[in-house]
Amino acid sequence: MDREPCPWRIVDDCGGAFALGAIGGTLFHSIKGFRHAPSGQYRRLLGSLEAVKLRAPRVGASFSAWGCIFSLADCSFVYLRKKEDPWNSIMSGALTGAVLQARQGPGAMLGSAVIGGFILAMIEGTGILINRYSQMLMPKPDYEEPPPDLNSGKVDLSMPPLFNSSSGQSTSGNYS
Repeated sequence: MDREPCPWRIVDDCGGAFALGAIGGTLFHSIKGFRHAPSGQYRRLLGSLEAVKLRAPRVGASFSAWGCIFSLADCSFVYLRKKEDPWNSIMSGALTGAVLQARQGPGAMLGSAVIGGFILAMIEGTGILINRYSQMLMPKPDYEEPPPDLNSGKVDLSMPPLFNSSSGQSTSGNYS
């Protein structure tokens, strides 16, 4: 699967992360708002809607910030290392975790960087294992004979021109 080039990848990942966070936040906060609202179906539905309106955009924005920082780091590592491999994603996850915890100090940054790198290493490792396992299950294609030449044995049905502009030229040749 080919990915978008880096300037567009950042915008794409940022928007995709916002959509994922907004949808997940809507599901989570609608259930939470429904459960914590006063009794009565109408009040519970209003509580659910109110919770979604207040909190789902925040979840979407948080996911969007994570996706944007991750994509910026990933594209930076692709540019610096001149190759695209799983190590870029692992280092980007670690850097993203550290950047998002920068306000809490170096200890929190280090812990979050380790967790972010570990999570991305698990994701990348799982992807690699799935690819290898699916390649083992797929039958290897047999090398087939090349297709027969379809142009052999054809008869040339083109007609020579009826009138020539110069009288001394030959009319033999392929006019297709």
